[in-house]
Amino acid sequence: MDTRMKNIFKGRLIRLSVRRQKLPGGHVADLEVIEHPGAVLIVPVMADGRVILIRQYRPVIRSYIWELPAGTLEPGEKPLVCAKRELVEEVGYAARSWIKAGFIYPAPGYTTEKIHLFVAHGLHGVGSRPESDEIIRPRAFTPRSVKKLMRSGKLVDAKTICALAIAGML
Repeated sequence: MDTRMKNIFKGRLIRLSVRRQKLPGGHVADLEVIEHPGAVLIVPVMADGRVILIRQYRPVIRSYIWELPAGTLEPGEKPLVCAKRELVEEVGYAARSWIKAGFIYPAPGYTTEKIHLFVAHGLHGVGSRPESDEIIRPRAFTPRSVKKLMRSGKLVDAKTICALAIAGML
């Protein structure tokens, strides 16, 4: 039961608020909540079984990391529509078939973000269209190479690790 909410910050992507909430045990807590519109993440699988990861610069951590293509839902946008858009933007492929693999909450202790997971098959090139602030390089990996990236500590993106595990690739 929400009793009171105080907005602290509203940006282009997120809103930070403090919400007073009565917990199931009766305790009343002031929760710091990052409200997020939700996102999608795609596991693009090529005909030969390789999966496409992207090497993306993440300015918040000042580093390049390997991850699966993903993106934020636009207001009112359906997750599958967003997934199709992001696959083209970030990897330059469209897919003939899509499987909804589930969803994850990446950090439910402080954000409402829900990431919808999809597996895409039947890939065909259409040309990438990255956004101006995205520094991305796609590359196809065998499942064995993905596991090697994971074991070597070069695959550190939690949403990517979860999606690959759910898709049976880890």
